[in-house]
Amino acid sequence: MNADALKWIDAHQDEMRAVNRKIWELAEPPLKEFKSSATLMEWLERHGFEMQKNVADLPTAFIAQYGEGKPVIGILAEFDALPGMSQQATPEKIARAGVNAGHACGHSLFGTGSTAAALAVKNILEKNKTRGTLRLYGTPAEETGQGKMLMAMAGAFEDVDILLSWHAGAETATTFEYSKALVSARFTFHGVAAHAAVSPHDGKSALDAVELMNIGVNFMREHVKEDTRMHYVITDGGGQPNVVPPRAQVWYYLRANKFFDVHRLFERVVNIARGAAMMTDTRMEYEIESESPEVLPNRPLAEIVQRHLENIGAPKFSAEEKAFAAQTQRDLPAKPAQALSEIVEPLAEKPTQGTYSTDVGWVSWLVPTIALTTACYSSGAPGHSWQIVACSGTTIGEKGMSVAAKALASTALDLLNDTNLIAAARADFAKRKEGIEFKTLMGQKSE
Repeated sequence: MNADALKWIDAHQDEMRAVNRKIWELAEPPLKEFKSSATLMEWLERHGFEMQKNVADLPTAFIAQYGEGKPVIGILAEFDALPGMSQQATPEKIARAGVNAGHACGHSLFGTGSTAAALAVKNILEKNKTRGTLRLYGTPAEETGQGKMLMAMAGAFEDVDILLSWHAGAETATTFEYSKALVSARFTFHGVAAHAAVSPHDGKSALDAVELMNIGVNFMREHVKEDTRMHYVITDGGGQPNVVPPRAQVWYYLRANKFFDVHRLFERVVNIARGAAMMTDTRMEYEIESESPEVLPNRPLAEIVQRHLENIGAPKFSAEEKAFAAQTQRDLPAKPAQALSEIVEPLAEKPTQGTYSTDVGWVSWLVPTIALTTACYSSGAPGHSWQIVACSGTTIGEKGMSVAAKALASTALDLLNDTNLIAAARADFAKRKEGIEFKTLMGQKSE
């Protein structure tokens, strides 16, 4: 059956490329992926999937389902682009005219590859009349960490046995690692406007509060664990210099290796914000926009994926593709030894620790989850870079996408046909969660 799925994917390469290029061209930012989402839904509907749209009241979220009964195997699909990352499919940094966003995380490939995997599996299930349920989850807004979280809070994953995912990368490997936990929150300060020259004494500067808060957080950097990450942008600093800003806002991402460390960190940051409000006689309020606990790795699932990756092999690239990738590396501070990776990385004995965050972390605490990466862009390309946008819109990214689709389809078929594999994955899942209760900060409000 796995061989038939691989043949199906090989036979539909042109269709996969067309879908990827369309979503890549659209480059729609988080929660605004209307046409990208519709493109994937139309593809799935055309092949006989039942559709549930507007999941969790998110207009671009959907669930496509085929089959019935247990087991229920889900595949995750993403399709949002990053604002400010406009880039042509060229080996030089050239923005696309009239386009602000770009697929600097390769999500056009992600959504397309996952959907192709689901279509290949459905074809096999239909042909063999295999019992079980296959779902493709269209999850928007991964870049803001909201999509899967809101879908999970709405109960979208409650009856799923296993979730499969992948991501574009510089290497082909099974993702057997923890990610970083993250909390995203906006802090808004409210003051009093006044003429900055004539009557500054009548004003209360909300911008002063933001700056004092940021100073406090920056001094705290010396007194946090080394795995901590704290970054922010001022999203509203006032209108113009001669008006005391009556409103100002700063947006924070707080990260650590464990979600409970992020929770403690968040409490400290809130106290700093309170202090900044007191110092400036302003009023502070905060809103938690999203939260992603660390991804829970799963050894039995990792071994299944690794076996299929080694069987399928890493993508192989032409001389022209390698030349393209090498040209994108010219801006890198240190030139990598290779233009593109063409090997499958070995599976680590123990879970490693990643430095990224993803809302896959949220669902991994609800359902045993596994992910993989495939080589889709030039070696050494920084995350969220123009190099990734460029390669995602070419055959370089699409070759990696094809390998990912094959690995996902093969893994899904194994799980649908052998419940012992699911039992082993769920046992590992229970052991890693033992003694830890995931609690969320979502719903917490300002005083």
